[in-house]
Amino acid sequence: MYASNGKGSIIRLVSGLLIIISIILSRLVNPYWLILTGLVGVFLTVSALTGFCMGAIIFRALGVPDRK
Repeated sequence: MYASNGKGSIIRLVSGLLIIISIILSRLVNPYWLILTGLVGVFLTVSALTGFCMGAIIFRALGVPDRK
């Protein structure tokens, strides 16, 4: 898996999991968990429009390599 720029991007995996988890938590615990879904959507939109991805920066800092 690569931090970004690849078919197996961890960014897309983590984003999808966060959305699924927040929807489940909003149904089981509290509807305010949907704020997490909204934030993930905002960050994905910013990443698509500007190329700036906070998740990629975090994963690179954790040592996940980029696809060359």
